[in-house]
Amino acid sequence: MTREPHPIREPHRRPLIGITSYQDEAAWSVWRQRASLLPQTYVDAVVRAGGTPVLLPPQPGGAEHLVDALDGLVLAGGPDVDPARYGAAADPRTGPPHPARDDWEDRLLHAALARDLPLLGVCRGMQLLNVALGGTLLQHLPERSHQIVPAGFVRHPVAVEDGSRLAGVLGGATDVSCYHHQAVDRIGRGLQVTARSADGTVEALELPGHRFVLGVQWHPETDPDDDRLFHAFLTASQPRETTR
Repeated sequence: MTREPHPIREPHRRPLIGITSYQDEAAWSVWRQRASLLPQTYVDAVVRAGGTPVLLPPQPGGAEHLVDALDGLVLAGGPDVDPARYGAAADPRTGPPHPARDDWEDRLLHAALARDLPLLGVCRGMQLLNVALGGTLLQHLPERSHQIVPAGFVRHPVAVEDGSRLAGVLGGATDVSCYHHQAVDRIGRGLQVTARSADGTVEALELPGHRFVLGVQWHPETDPDDDRLFHAFLTASQPRETTR
């Protein structure tokens, strides 16, 4: 009797995670030109946590179609959000606007929320989440408080709200790496503050009622010895179906 061959089982698909990226002047080899780029730490953090990262540079359209193909979305850190998006005049210390990136990430964010796609906002990403839901930002924190030296992360403790999703991941308090001169001011619709630093700065926001919508003011991707937040995000981003 001829034995039927066993069906080939495909390996478990790793979640496909979109990470928003910069468009800026960059230099490599003999070249210097405008490029789409992202710190490698984001890519490494997603890979360590079990995902497949794809870069999402600003572009004129296709956000809804793209989000349909993803299992999770990371809004990465970057330049200041344009104050015009929350109805404020620019402080002299606020960086120049990047309208293409602001618009692109805003469309990705709203498409992700509409589809209940897991979302992690990092630094600027958390600020954009707050602004997209009607909140505002403090455009400049006291000097040498959360941004001590250029291009240097500073570690400080944050207190996490009991009973929050973040507390379930990190516990009640933890040291984090930060680099920012702006912060959340008025809280956006539906968002809950779930962590603060000792000076009262908002360090984390969550949006209840969704699978995973969490923003942190710090940079968890820079700490390869603590992947708890990315692991929690990737767990929430496990594909709901085996094929697309």
